[in-house]
Amino acid sequence: MTDGPFAPAEQRWLAGLGKVRDVVRQTLVAEQVEAALALLPPGRKRVLDVGCGQGTQAVRVARLGHDVVGLDPSPDLLDRFRVDLDAEPPAVRDRVRLVVGPGEQAPDLVGPLAAGGFDLVLCHGVLMYLDDDAPMLAALAAVVRPGGLLSLLVRNGVGLAMRPGLLGDWAHVHEALAGSGYTNRLGLDVRAHTPAGLDEALAPHGLTRRRWWGVRTFTDHLDGPPPEGAALDDLLGAERAVAGADPYRQVAALAHLVFGKR
Repeated sequence: MTDGPFAPAEQRWLAGLGKVRDVVRQTLVAEQVEAALALLPPGRKRVLDVGCGQGTQAVRVARLGHDVVGLDPSPDLLDRFRVDLDAEPPAVRDRVRLVVGPGEQAPDLVGPLAAGGFDLVLCHGVLMYLDDDAPMLAALAAVVRPGGLLSLLVRNGVGLAMRPGLLGDWAHVHEALAGSGYTNRLGLDVRAHTPAGLDEALAPHGLTRRRWWGVRTFTDHLDGPPPEGAALDDLLGAERAVAGADPYRQVAALAHLVFGKR
């Protein structure tokens, strides 16, 4: 395990994989990443996953036939990634490269792997752990090629009061309405972001928002294993139906935003 704001919760994060909240997140985000790729011209793309962790999204992108670089500061999480990657067909394994290091150093660490920049850069579940996200956003923007895309998954600052409200934690509803952060289920004090705030932060880097979705509109307060069979299909179908629709995406737990670079 490496040092950093996420390090104390790394094992707790791994313990939550496969639970209902994780299944909803990973399934919807994978579909949305595929929709983002469809915004680009056809063909094999170069994709960078910053803060790739155990590699769920990176592997799914590689299965689609694209070349993927996974960057993460945690050697332990990348080891977990490699174990899962070893179970993939050789064609998928050959399309993935893993690099240890912080996302703020992405231009130096992975820039040589994609001369001219990446077609799509993913940074999911990372910004909320940074006290100052400006260096990370600058680094992400620097490795997106002109005409390429940046995909960010953040805690939705517009709907922070929804989780305590759904849990019946009435006292914390008022705190959420007044604040821009929260204590997550891993026990860490983290930040939320709004679509408008990210628009403002990324505009100087030549990035403008093209698409956005809400993730976990109905299920952020749930715990335990997901339902099976038709019940899981119904749950995912309900989340999928409202992910891109107002007002539902505005109160979802997570916001998934895709920015295009001029």
